[in-house]
Amino acid sequence: MRTREGGLIVDEAAVIARVRAGEAEAYATLVRAHTAVALRAAVACGAGAEAEDVVQQAFFKAYRSLGRFKEGASFRPWLLRIVVNETRNTVRSVGRQRAVAGREADLLGGEPRIPESADPAVAVEEQERRRHLLAALDGLGEDHRQVVIHRYLLELDEAETAEALGWPRGTVKSRLSRALKKLETILPGGGEEHG
Repeated sequence: MRTREGGLIVDEAAVIARVRAGEAEAYATLVRAHTAVALRAAVACGAGAEAEDVVQQAFFKAYRSLGRFKEGASFRPWLLRIVVNETRNTVRSVGRQRAVAGREADLLGGEPRIPESADPAVAVEEQERRRHLLAALDGLGEDHRQVVIHRYLLELDEAETAEALGWPRGTVKSRLSRALKKLETILPGGGEEHG
């Protein structure tokens, strides 16, 4: 199995079985394969500067809970559910909400603001679109924001989104539909230029 981040896990179930059998070092394979998406999830859900700590804590909790992991289930949605819950707990305990501009900076990470090969006007326009999108996401209710983040920012399919959020697939479909309609009304130009 190849992860979207390019990591390779030959047989995820076999790795989990090895960890359950006491081979703790095998867990590093899962950590390497899923760290990038876990970090994106933490940042997208508002962890900000604490994203790495949140992810580390989530991996630790997942490791401790592997005994309760459902045989044959996909590890990634299960892990992302832990990351999202850990992010909520961290944000709640610290009592702060990240500003849209701060979250945008975190999402961009180490990427250059204006790529060398890009037209500066196009780069500025793209930054503006991203700022509008993040502001629009902040304008959604929690359930709608989460379903959009999981489906599009974390690139989970519908079944993985349902599993990660603990919702039925029909709920994912309906909430995603409502969220996208709401985004169309919030985004400049009615969402036409944003896809």
